[in-house]
Amino acid sequence: MPRFAANLTMMFNEWPFLERFGAAAAAGFKAVEFLFPYDYSTKAIARRLLDHELTLALFNLPPGDWTAGERGLAALTGREEEFRSGIDRALDYVAATGAKQIHLMAGIADRSSAQAQANYRRRVAMATERFGREGVTVMLEPINGRDMPGYFLNDFGFAARLLEELALPNLKLQFDIYHRQIMHGDVSVALRSLMPIIGHVQVASVPSRNEPAGEELNYPFLFKTLDALGYAGFVGCEYIPRAGTLEGLGWLASVTAGAR
Repeated sequence: MPRFAANLTMMFNEWPFLERFGAAAAAGFKAVEFLFPYDYSTKAIARRLLDHELTLALFNLPPGDWTAGERGLAALTGREEEFRSGIDRALDYVAATGAKQIHLMAGIADRSSAQAQANYRRRVAMATERFGREGVTVMLEPINGRDMPGYFLNDFGFAARLLEELALPNLKLQFDIYHRQIMHGDVSVALRSLMPIIGHVQVASVPSRNEPAGEELNYPFLFKTLDALGYAGFVGCEYIPRAGTLEGLGWLASVTAGAR
């Protein structure tokens, strides 16, 4: 059975953020992930993880001005110093929490632009080298254009080719099944072909982005596929509960029961 991590940005919103750690642990999760920890001190995050015996599976580098619509800096021109500063800031949280994976967001930029591509390659290599010194793996996640219009990294093929060209040992693909289905479909075949470069998986139903049950995807089959492929990483539950987080955890109970 996969190792599931509760996404505390989307799940357990019935609680204030710092109380979500305890709520996730009480619901049976052993790991958590979230988008950004930067509104809270490193000590506050580390204390919640320690108190509730949770592993931090993943978080994101600073994305720029999120409220203004920015979704990462890596492909943007003229943001070099801010990008470097974001790495330093994220490393403070890595040191405090023991996190071993971090997601680098590309930003809103034209992927056909030679300048944007050069920015992205350079900054991916820079971040991967810096985090590699601390034993941290950097994740690149293709995101669909319906949810995030104009996002630079909006194609799994482009991401896979870049990973192959850079050939950096601590640079991996973040395979969000929700985004994959919307962009390309063919999820199980892609899992098989891309497994050597996959470092993190995320799940949600399609098209609603609710609990990973029903709708377009056969998640019991996909979870068995991950097991059969020997995937040992975390599966992040990056979904929006339909009618309350706890009320929607029946899918997890059924997966757990099926693994016994």
